[in-house]
Order: sequence, then C-alpha cells, then structure tokens
Amino acid sequence: MNTPRKRWHIAVFLAPAVLVYTAVMIVPLFNTLRLALYTKVDQERIFVGLANFRTLFLDPLWSDAFWNALGNNFWFFIIHMLVQNPIGILLAAILSHPRLRFAALYRSAIFIPTILSFVIVGFAWRLILSPIWGIAPGMLDAVGLKWLFAPWLGQEQTALTTLALISVWQFVGIPMMLIYAALLSIPEQILEAGEIDGITGSAAFWRIKLPLILPAIGIISILTFVGNFNAFDLIYTTQGALAGPDFSTDILGTFMYRTFFGFQLQLGDPHMGSAIASAMFAVILIGVCLYLFAIHSRMRRYQL
Repeated sequence: MNTPRKRWHIAVFLAPAVLVYTAVMIVPLFNTLRLALYTKVDQERIFVGLANFRTLFLDPLWSDAFWNALGNNFWFFIIHMLVQNPIGILLAAILSHPRLRFAALYRSAIFIPTILSFVIVGFAWRLILSPIWGIAPGMLDAVGLKWLFAPWLGQEQTALTTLALISVWQFVGIPMMLIYAALLSIPEQILEAGEIDGITGSAAFWRIKLPLILPAIGIISILTFVGNFNAFDLIYTTQGALAGPDFSTDILGTFMYRTFFGFQLQLGDPHMGSAIASAMFAVILIGVCLYLFAIHSRMRRYQL
C-alpha cells in the first residue's frame, strides 16, 4: 500500500503568516491578559488576580467611566447597524441594476471616503460643522433650513450621534461593496426563473435576492460589531482623548488610552489599562460567539 505523501509545502507557505500573526496579535493579547492580573505597589509588580476587574466593574471611581464608555460603544454600534448597513444594502441594490449608467463612477465616489485617513476625516468634519467658520450653517441657510443647525459636536446630547453618522458616511462603502459582490454572484438562472413566475423589480429583490445574500449581511453585521468596539481614531481626532463634551463621546478605546498611557493630570496605569482592554476583548468575543451560535444557525435553518 502506498503511504500518503506528507505535504510539507503547506506548512512552509503558512509559516510566515502564522509567525507574523503570532508576533503582532497572539503574543500581545496574552501579554495584555497577563498584565491585567498584576498591579504595581512601591515600584514592585504584585499578582492580584481578578482584583483589577473587580475594581473596574464595582469601584465607583472606575465603574462609572467604564459603563458610560460601554454604553456609548453600544449606541455607536446601533447607529451603524440601523443606518450604515441598510444604506449600504440599498446602494448595492441600486448599483447592481443592469440598466444603471455610470455605476462604476458612483461606486468609486461612494467608496473613496473609506480609504481616507481618520485624521483627515475628523478634522475636515470638525471644520465643516464648526458654528464659527464651518460651511454647514451656510449650506443649510441656502436651502432655508438654518434653524436646524446647532453645534452638534459641542452638545452632550448630539455629539456621539453626530460622530457615529460621520463614521457611517466614511464606511458605508464597505457594506455596499460586499453586498454588491454578493448580488453579482447570484446565478442568472435563478433570476430568470423568478421572471418566468412574474417576480420582477423590487419583488425580485425581497423574495429572491435578499434571502440569498443573508450570509453576506451576517458577515457585515459581525464586522460592524467588531469594528465599532475597536473604534478610537475618529473620536480621538475630533474630540480629543477626553472625548468631550463631559465624556459624552467616551468609548472603550479612548477610556483605555487615557488609563494605559495617562493624559494630562491622569497618570498611566498599564495594569488597569490592560483590564479595560481585556474587557473589550471579552465583549467582542461574546458578540462573535452569539453570532456564530445563534444568528448563523438561524440563517442556515432559513436557507434549508
């Protein structure tokens, strides 16, 4: 009997990627989890177990800021789910229409903000929405809606929502392109069979295309969840590390940054910062697991 050949070339090709991923992801992750179990007393590192997490969740000096940042993160995510992804699906459905002219131009124009730097986007929108030198008041005045304008980035009630909508504007191209690719992958035979049965226009999208792209929508949802709970850059470049006004735009990323590295009069604490980072990892892991074991199984049952 012939013994099966060992395919060493697979390990050779995978080794560089595995080594790089381990160096930049796995090792820092475990080091962060390790730091969260220690604290520093008189310049000496002492093992305290889960005491840092107990302080983070229960001590009012830390828990108020943590739960505020976590709640802001969830609101940031909800706006993306309710605004960004539906708009992305709608744009993909429109751009995939075979009779639409200049579709490639529209796709490029919508996707361009995605490749822009967070710094550029943050400062640009900060200038646009400025009540002193921004162009937003003038644009609203030109259409008779100046009464709607307010210093949205300067008010606690509207600052976080405004930043979330700016992020939607920047990243709506990603769900659009993913859904667009999923729509193009639908076999023409299925659509032609629907036309024979009289299912055309918007009915074809709701009854044929939408069920077939549900896996792509699920992937977009989990990517949106992970991306929003890792958000930091836009808040930092627009509102600063203090995430003003009065921490109304503070999310877990900015809270962890201030705690780990220190800011202004706040001294850096790598151990508490690692506890916050570990809590972020736990939230993301729980969200992904819920998707894998609940939403994904429902989608498979729906497809069957």
